Amino acid sequence: MKLSHFQFDLPKELLAEFPAENRDEARLMVIDRKKQTIEHKMFKDVIDYFDDGDVMILNNTKVFPARLYGNKEKTGARIEVFLLRELNAEQRLWDVLVDPARKIRIGNKLYFGDDDSLVAEVIDNTTSRGRTLRFLYDGSYEEFRNKLTELGETPIPKYINREVTPEDAERYQTIYAKEEGAVAAPTAGLHFSKHLLKRLEIKGVKFAEVTLHVGLGTFNPVEVEDLSKHKMDSEELKITQEACDIVNEAKGKRKRVCAVGTTSMRAIESSVSSANTLNPYEGWTNKFIFPPHDFSVANCMITNFHTPKSTLLMMISAFCGHDLMKKAYEEAIKEKYKFYSYGDAMLIL
Repeated sequence: MKLSHFQFDLPKELLAEFPAENRDEARLMVIDRKKQTIEHKMFKDVIDYFDDGDVMILNNTKVFPARLYGNKEKTGARIEVFLLRELNAEQRLWDVLVDPARKIRIGNKLYFGDDDSLVAEVIDNTTSRGRTLRFLYDGSYEEFRNKLTELGETPIPKYINREVTPEDAERYQTIYAKEEGAVAAPTAGLHFSKHLLKRLEIKGVKFAEVTLHVGLGTFNPVEVEDLSKHKMDSEELKITQEACDIVNEAKGKRKRVCAVGTTSMRAIESSVSSANTLNPYEGWTNKFIFPPHDFSVANCMITNFHTPKSTLLMMISAFCGHDLMKKAYEEAIKEKYKFYSYGDAMLIL
């Protein structure tokens, strides 16, 4: 498969600027790989496809307010600082992206907040837009983190051309988010309401939680025609023994094992035993899934509609089968499904 196989024309108006009014009332396209069929449902109808003993694998990462705006010393120029990850808690070192980057050099200081109570010094260049910052703040580590939360805003994706609203803090977060560390939401999970999770639970569906801290690399378009040459950014991953037990028991009983989102799928495919069972894991993963790929753990998945040439689309092609995926996407565009982070969902059986 080549990059050009993943190009398609996506009308701008199908990029969702806002989420559906109610989480579980987004649209759901249901694809059956065996029957080669496509159905149109509501997300809450997902319950009709699962039974007692089936398992859903959820990514419980929590998005933190990663986008800050500061001012450069002397000039006062407004600079966006996007926090990627903490490098050293004690020294308050962070890996960040800055915009506009050309103005930001080693030794520069940036000031945040109306009272300039938070200051950062640029101590290294990592990539063209990447910098290492050391934050200077008078207070304990906990107070410093609270300050970041207070000054930061929800990192809704760049394609959403509007100001962040207070609702985004709630809606760009799954209701089961626990472990802070993501700078982008695992978006397939955004469609689950408390009510729907409860109904699934009553029906006997079990939930296995994994943690993959989604980085900005998830949005990086692939730029090489030969997919095997693409390098994924590493993301932090944790899979507990408890999650493995839930998943492996369901696999043993030939139940449905559903990866909720591409991040859950990438997590589990990063830690598979030779017997095709899920293994516990703690570390980093840069797994890139593209066709052909043999999936070892999940036999169905829930995902949103992805943008052209994205690594996410390539994973869906590998799982769904390329021709069926193309057919589904053509139908999604014809039926005006909403795409991307706040968009509609797809269940692939």
